[in-house]
Amino acid sequence: MKILPAVRNLAIATALAATLAGPATAGTVYIKASRMLDVEGGKYVADPLIKVIDGKVETVTPGAQAPAGADVVDLSGLTVLPGLIDMHVHLDGRPEYGGYNALEFTDRFWTVIGVVNAQRMLKAGFTTVRNVGDSDYNVAGVDQAIEAGWISGPRIVNANYALGATGGHCDETFLPPSFEAKSPGVGDSVDELRKRVREQRKYGAEVIKVCATGGVFSRNTEPGQQQLTEAELRAIADEAHLWGLKVAAHAHGANGIKAAIRGGIDTIEHASLIDDEGIRLAKEHGTYLVMDVFNTEYTQATGKANGVLEDNLRKDREVAQIQRDNFRKAFKAGVKMAFGTDAGVMPHETAAGQFRIMVEYGMAPLDAIRAATLNAADALGQNGQVGTLKPGAWADMVAVSGDPLTDVTVLEHPAKVVKAGELVD
Repeated sequence: MKILPAVRNLAIATALAATLAGPATAGTVYIKASRMLDVEGGKYVADPLIKVIDGKVETVTPGAQAPAGADVVDLSGLTVLPGLIDMHVHLDGRPEYGGYNALEFTDRFWTVIGVVNAQRMLKAGFTTVRNVGDSDYNVAGVDQAIEAGWISGPRIVNANYALGATGGHCDETFLPPSFEAKSPGVGDSVDELRKRVREQRKYGAEVIKVCATGGVFSRNTEPGQQQLTEAELRAIADEAHLWGLKVAAHAHGANGIKAAIRGGIDTIEHASLIDDEGIRLAKEHGTYLVMDVFNTEYTQATGKANGVLEDNLRKDREVAQIQRDNFRKAFKAGVKMAFGTDAGVMPHETAAGQFRIMVEYGMAPLDAIRAATLNAADALGQNGQVGTLKPGAWADMVAVSGDPLTDVTVLEHPAKVVKAGELVD
C-alpha cells in the first residue's frame, strides 16, 4: 500500500519533532514528599521534588513544584529514603518448611515460592536483595522474569549454588547414601573450586557464595568448624575477582572467618564466633560483616512446629547471643557492617525487624539505615546506583510515616514503595 504524501510528511515531521525533543521528557515522573532522608549527610531535606527520567534520579530540588500536567507520585505527609538492601536472603525457601518437610513438594514449587518471596520483600521496602544460595537455579529464573517485566520484585544480585566442601554446610547433608545427593557447588581442591566458580558464573551468578565453616541449619556440621582451607578460599576469591564478581563467605567460626578474610573474600556472612583477631583483620582488610542478628526469635519460637530438627535449634541457641555481642563489639571497633537477615530462616516480609536489633546492640538508627543503603551498595560494588537518591541512581525508595532517625521501627511498616520511579502496587 502506498502512503499518501501528506500522511507520509506528517509521519516524518512527528518523528523528527520527537527526535529533536530528545529523551529529556521521555519517561519523566516527579515524586514529591514531605521530607527526604539524605543518608550520606544524615539529615532531612524538606519538601523534596525528585525528578525521575527513565527510572533514574535526575534532580532533587527542595520546595519546588512539578510542571503543570506532569506525571506526579504524591507522597505528601511521608518521609522518603533510599530503597532498602538486604545482603543475605534465600528467596526460594520458606521457614514454614523446616527439616524434612520441604520434601513434600515438587522441585518447581520452590520457584513459585521465590516469586512470592520476591514480591513480599519488595512490598516490605527492599528494592535490592542479594540472594546467596538456592537450588535448581530457581532464583535465576525469578530474576529473569522480574527483569523482563513479567512479575514484580526487587533487583536481585544472585549467587546460584553456594560453593563448599563435600559433607560441609553447603552440601546436601540431610539424605542417606542411597540417594547419592551432592550439591553442584561442591569441590575438594583448589582446581575443583575454581571450576565451580566458572560454572556458577556461566549460569548467571552475579556474586559467588562459599561456605567456609559449618552451619546451624545443616546436619553433621558445627558452626565453628572450618571446612575449606585458606588456599581454597583464596582460589575462589581470585577466580571470582578475575571474572569481576565479588565473594560472600558463610563463616560462623573464628578460624574460618580469618581464613576467608586473609583469602580475599569480600563479605563475611553471620560472623557469629568472630574473635578479636578476626575483628582486627576485617578492619584492616576493609571486609564487610553481614550479621543476621534478628532471626533467632522466630526460629526458637516456631522452629519445632515448622519441622526444624532439635539439633539445629540447639546450634541456633548456642550462637545467637554470642553473635549479637560480637555484632556490638565489631561495630564499636569500626568494622564495616552491611545489613543482611538470612530471610528464609525467618519470613522474608519481616526483614525490616532487624533494624530494631541493630539499634539495640549499639547502632544509632542512622547507622543501621546506612548499613542497608550506602554500606550495602558499596559491598555490592554498586555505589551511586542503589542505596542513595542522588542524581544518576535508580529512583528506588521507601516512604514511611514518622521519623526513622528517632524510631527505626517505622521501617517495619512502609506506607509506599517506589522502584525505578514507579509506585509499587
